[in-house]
Amino acid sequence: MGIILFDDTTRDTLLPLTYTRPVADLRIGILTIAEKWVKYLGGDHSFSTADYLQAKFPMQIQNDNIFINGCVCPDEELTAAIRNLDNGQALRWGDKLIAVKLKDIYADNFDFFGNYANEVKYAGEPITITHPEDIFRKNDIELRKDFKLLTNGRKSAQISSTNTIIGDGFFAEEGAKAECCTFSTVNGPIYLAADTEVWEGTNIRGPFALCGHSQIKMGTKIYGATTVGPYCRIGGEVNNAVIWGYSNKGHEGYLGNSVLGEWCNLGADTNNSNLKNNYSAVKLWDCTTQSMRSTGLQFCGLIMADHAKSGINTMFNTGTVVGVNANVFGGGYPPNFIPDFSWGGADGFEEYAFDKMMETTQRVFDRRDHRDFNDPEKDILTKVYELTRPYRLNCK
Repeated sequence: MGIILFDDTTRDTLLPLTYTRPVADLRIGILTIAEKWVKYLGGDHSFSTADYLQAKFPMQIQNDNIFINGCVCPDEELTAAIRNLDNGQALRWGDKLIAVKLKDIYADNFDFFGNYANEVKYAGEPITITHPEDIFRKNDIELRKDFKLLTNGRKSAQISSTNTIIGDGFFAEEGAKAECCTFSTVNGPIYLAADTEVWEGTNIRGPFALCGHSQIKMGTKIYGATTVGPYCRIGGEVNNAVIWGYSNKGHEGYLGNSVLGEWCNLGADTNNSNLKNNYSAVKLWDCTTQSMRSTGLQFCGLIMADHAKSGINTMFNTGTVVGVNANVFGGGYPPNFIPDFSWGGADGFEEYAFDKMMETTQRVFDRRDHRDFNDPEKDILTKVYELTRPYRLNCK
């Protein structure tokens, strides 16, 4: 049985984070949404997404297929409902198509807008990701679910006795290292993946996950619910943030109620505000309407898409959205929306020259000997550069 994770209209409402990936490739909790479904259902997975993403995220049709909405996170109840579907039968939650089972002869004609003659209404309340802020807002729920999923029936590896562990919700994979740190699981579990390091003097309060090959630098302070993806290096103060793979926040500075995409880098003393001075609900830039949208949240910080970077002492206002491959630097506060492939800061922006952007990205990939800046990666950035050009016309 093949699992095919499809994008619906939430791909648009999750921009700019989904310019460079399918919705199911979003990381929330410990795993990506796609990885969660594989853990729950077993089998192989692939993606039905935008045409320009399919070379990197291909769709693979098998004899029997389950199409699953990529914005929906699994749980045991939902998984059971999907397993009980017959071929040609669909599962719908309100107006949203959650899943449909299709034989290979029908799979090529799959349409998430389509009506299926044989539909089942789902009565549960699944966790769905609709807007960027949902990723940090619902991270607590998904961290706890993923922790249980990954550790059920297993015993934690031993870590050094120089550490202090408070509570019993701590789990370390073999190869995780920590010295002279404090881990408090009173408010939620803590998970350290294999080949991770937590350096001396760090204080971590769960729920928290550190994914493979990542490092937490000396004296870091982390509050839940926070996820650090694979191959990251993190320092300073972090609160309720989701940081995807290959990104660095290696120095002092505050990051809170935020999402950082892959290959991002925050310069020393970069800070974001997550609370307005008048305590009102925070607004975020909406790429679909090209206007500000109220999140209804009092705490909302920085949303930064893949390959974006900030210089030293950068200050981000409450509710700032930074586009793909934007480069932000200089004094003062830049605007709350920084278009994709723009270059500058509070004094104004210009378009990030395409050739220079590609050269920099190549250098960044070269630092990771297990990842190549290959043609699919280059083609995605080229397409996103073209798609987002109209939004940079007013850069000043």
